Amino acid sequence: MFVALLLFSMVTDFAHAGPRFERVVHIVFENADLEDAMAQPEFARLARSGAWLQDFRGVTHPSQPNYIAMIAGSTLGVKLDGNVDLEGRHLGDLLREKGMTWKAYAQGYPGNCYLGKRLGNYVRKHVPFLSFKSVQNDPQECARVVPAESFFDDVRRGELPEYSMFIPDLVDDGHDTDAAHAARWFGATFGAVLADSALVRKTLFVVTYDESRSYIGSNRIYTVLFGANVIPGSRMASRADHYSVLRMIQEGFGLGSLGKEDARAPAIQGIWAEPSFRQVLGIRNEIQ
Repeated sequence: MFVALLLFSMVTDFAHAGPRFERVVHIVFENADLEDAMAQPEFARLARSGAWLQDFRGVTHPSQPNYIAMIAGSTLGVKLDGNVDLEGRHLGDLLREKGMTWKAYAQGYPGNCYLGKRLGNYVRKHVPFLSFKSVQNDPQECARVVPAESFFDDVRRGELPEYSMFIPDLVDDGHDTDAAHAARWFGATFGAVLADSALVRKTLFVVTYDESRSYIGSNRIYTVLFGANVIPGSRMASRADHYSVLRMIQEGFGLGSLGKEDARAPAIQGIWAEPSFRQVLGIRNEIQ
């Protein structure tokens, strides 16, 4: 009887295969319509080799509320791009409560919990964790926001946290340049990382924009998932948004929900490879 129940449970898990990964790296670019991003060879190549979410949309305009939505399941009433200091829970809280870790890697960030609006090409509005008082007022949590260069050090050391958000500066994210510059920068900066099969096998990369450049229309943006358990070349045609990615992360890590738009977001589905029996049983493959 026990064996039969175990097999039934395993079959059920296979039938409901969803996101399975050990780490997520969330890379966010700025202000491009879907067509402009897809016209770039580097982004088009990633879409062909990963899972392209074809009807993915920003949740609003301008930039900052989209970033807040990515980790809070809500814009929390934020409507503009000025500095905000927010109460409330976010993805970092869910991770900490499960004994997991997060970092935000921000290009041009000076460190030391800098809360200024801008420094050179770095802007605080694109680093949503710094908008939460629970991060601002806790040195240990604030130390999780680090300069972007630390990401590549952590990769080399095998010390990436469970969740990483990588924020390029205003030049390299395309905000003050264009999608062509952002795509070339992405290829040059992350090409070697995405070619590391051992890393990619366990890590899900989310490469997305915050919003479209046009304020009129559907707010459709480029979003591709690449890496752990993604079916290469797959497509999801149904609508999804930043809340859907948050839901995916929560479900993949077993975090529970923040109980806001994340709880009602469309699921990201149809792009996942079926888990192996070892994954279903929770057995780690120690042979590298």
